[in-house]
Amino acid sequence: MTPKKDDPTTAANPIPEIFVQDSTPEELKESERQVAEAIADAKEAARMAGLGARNGDESLQLRLARRSGGGWTSFALELDGVKSAVHVTEIQRALNDIEGVRASVIYPTSTAWVTVPDDVNPEELIRRLSEVGVKAYLTRSSLRRRAERLEIANRRKRLAQHRHSRSGLSIRGLGRRPGPRTPREVDQESRDKGRLRSDVRTLPREAEPTDVLFTARALLTPLRFLVSLALTIPVLVMNYFRDLQFDYWQWVCLALATPVVLWGAWPFHRAMVAGLRRGMSALDAASSVAIISAYLWSIMMLTFTKAGDVGWTSSPEWLAVNHSIFSSGELFLDVACGSTVLLLAGRLATRSGRNSLLDEEGQNIESSVSAVTVVRKNARSGKPVKKTIPLQEVRVGDDIIVPTGQVIPSDGRVIGGASTIVPGLIGGGRETLDVKVNSDVYAGGMNLGGPLKIRVQRTGSRTRLASMHRWIAEASQYQNRSAQLATRSASLLVPWALSLATLDFFLWWLISGNLNAAFATGLAMLACVGPVALALSTPIAMRLGIETSARRGVLMRNAETMRQLDEVTTVIFNRVGTLAKGEMALETITTEMGENPELVLRVAGALAMESDHPVSKALVRAAREARDSGAGGEEVPHWIEVNHVRITDGGNFSGQVEIPMPDSDGNLELRTVEATLWRPRDLSELDGRLATASVAGGTPLVVSWKGRARGVITLYDKVKDDAIDAVAELENLGLETMMLTRDTYPVARRFADNLGISKVLAGIAPGKKDIAVRSVHARGETVAMVGDTSVLGCLRVADIGVLMGSADDLDHDEADVVLLREDVETVPEMIVLSRRVSALADRNIILAWTYNGVAMVAAAAGVLHPMAATVLMVASSLIIEYRSQRVRKF
Repeated sequence: MTPKKDDPTTAANPIPEIFVQDSTPEELKESERQVAEAIADAKEAARMAGLGARNGDESLQLRLARRSGGGWTSFALELDGVKSAVHVTEIQRALNDIEGVRASVIYPTSTAWVTVPDDVNPEELIRRLSEVGVKAYLTRSSLRRRAERLEIANRRKRLAQHRHSRSGLSIRGLGRRPGPRTPREVDQESRDKGRLRSDVRTLPREAEPTDVLFTARALLTPLRFLVSLALTIPVLVMNYFRDLQFDYWQWVCLALATPVVLWGAWPFHRAMVAGLRRGMSALDAASSVAIISAYLWSIMMLTFTKAGDVGWTSSPEWLAVNHSIFSSGELFLDVACGSTVLLLAGRLATRSGRNSLLDEEGQNIESSVSAVTVVRKNARSGKPVKKTIPLQEVRVGDDIIVPTGQVIPSDGRVIGGASTIVPGLIGGGRETLDVKVNSDVYAGGMNLGGPLKIRVQRTGSRTRLASMHRWIAEASQYQNRSAQLATRSASLLVPWALSLATLDFFLWWLISGNLNAAFATGLAMLACVGPVALALSTPIAMRLGIETSARRGVLMRNAETMRQLDEVTTVIFNRVGTLAKGEMALETITTEMGENPELVLRVAGALAMESDHPVSKALVRAAREARDSGAGGEEVPHWIEVNHVRITDGGNFSGQVEIPMPDSDGNLELRTVEATLWRPRDLSELDGRLATASVAGGTPLVVSWKGRARGVITLYDKVKDDAIDAVAELENLGLETMMLTRDTYPVARRFADNLGISKVLAGIAPGKKDIAVRSVHARGETVAMVGDTSVLGCLRVADIGVLMGSADDLDHDEADVVLLREDVETVPEMIVLSRRVSALADRNIILAWTYNGVAMVAAAAGVLHPMAATVLMVASSLIIEYRSQRVRKF
């Protein structure tokens, strides 16, 4: 289409002829070449002008490598076209020939695990694999990690630009690329990324300098305290010993007190001002006002009264009312300096004893493993060789060597050696643990004995140590919110104290006419107020309680969980996984007349093959042992085919099995029949010898096919060694104990009587156990439900859900408490600890409020000296702190 000549748009912007007229292919190629050259010239001009120098025409992969510091990255490739195990060697050699690439190809899964420098693009690896006849694809998890790396890099870039803009850097400085990094710096950063602590570290727990409620800890330094103390001592000596007062001693005291008040007490003044700017009151605001008031009052006395004269002397006053008249002058420099030194000493003391469990654990693994010795097969020779690799390159299935004195870097199972390990601070309450072949070990443990060879099962954020840190970090975050609420509530005491001190000053002035006495009483009231004691009374006790329970192998969700455990009235145990040991054993097989007991067992094992429940595992194990021993003779086939296995809501297994059945002539032939494995819930479901067998022994399971019950299998599980003592201790605590089970009442009652359990909830199908727990709660009971992962629904509906027997998988939202230990004694220990911690927190609150009330009354009455009021205020905070620290010894 040709544009019109009178079109104004065309006249202003003529369309290039190449797009108007028909062009030949040669002309189109020439135009594309010209456009490409123009773009290249533009890029070069921009580069010379200093524009776009950050990206240029380098690939996104190179920019990612530069942003991440020239480190390493690992990912997995799914391979399509792997012909044989011999082909694997060729594939692996092709990948390892690329500079910097370390690859390992797993033939059974057709997967390649690759570790490459950040500047190597996965597309290059895919192209190299295509040359050997293999199609490769990044796995979904590798794609996700790669996308996250890009997002994190871009986010860091935006944050860095934001920090630059906040710090007032010039635009010219923003356009510069950071200087080149030395190989040592790059190597150190790469090692740091692989450290064990990088997977579990949390945000710094120190208070930020901008905290407006607590005084910034970063400013409370020993140097500030020592300098203030050195200047305060002569001030106190000259004030309290009249014989040491020389001419102009009061002015010397003022000179010594000035740096103490202005510099030594600066953290408290800073917090007060920051709080006022935000419409809040810092906890030390009253003390700051008292220090400034005492200092300014003393300056005024020195300037306008006889206190500034040569030869003036002062006698110590121990009560607020025994002060000279205003015209005689009265100095309070001792109060200003003494309050500052006492506050600094008290805050430093509380700071030194407030390290958290995460801080201690972080210090223990601060110099943790950065490189690991791994045993892998050589790509060319196929022989196992040892080599040292960064921690982040360790994969599931690797065999690693942990020498003596080294921290275990990953969760795994011991396959060689025997040793003694220290599980760590969060180690389930054990100081040491002896391990040998087939023992499970977890990241964070310290190997004290001989070297161990461990097959890795979980790495990084999937380790138990990382899960425990997430639990405690979440509890700490929740506790921080609770502490902030308590701090805000305590800070409300400050404006009330200021108002009462002002009122007290005017009342004393009107009644006595003595300004010095009036000021002393008001100053004492400000100095004695202890909002810090109120703010610390509950949060510290609760936080230490949570950490103490974690040291003993009990992870609590938050402080509210500990409060609810204090109010528990009923403890319900799910029988399987809590009171009994994990492994069950075959006890008896009872069949109907004419049925083969071995066939009954083999059918039960075939139906339970896909389940990981302890009952199913026991059946499968017994069936395999019977098969391997040839029990049942030729009538029982060596292998029983099973299809279409289903598990009902009631926990019953059903499926189609192929078993020998007699035909019309009495000969046996294989037929496919519908079979069911189920557990009876009441005696009406069976009769005859099967009914007797179902109540005579252990856990009964019924095997049926073609609509008839063919036999009853009873399983026996041993009671845990400490279960009886644990139940007795719970009863002594005044708690009602119950047992929840699918077994019939006679079987369940017999098991419960052996343990001393009060009540039994028997015959409850798995899908209805949560309803049974709700019914107990509906009666007005506060219920703690103890169970394993098979009853997560019950844990969710209970007031407190206690997960037991899941040390390898802690990330369950249904649980309020996770027990890392397998012993039942943990349950009463957990409740006793919660009761003691809750009682201590309550007593701390009562003590803090009682102190503040009594101290303010004494100050208003004039019987409390300002210096004594400061001592009492600091002492109240230290006493609360000391009482809370006792939780560590519970």
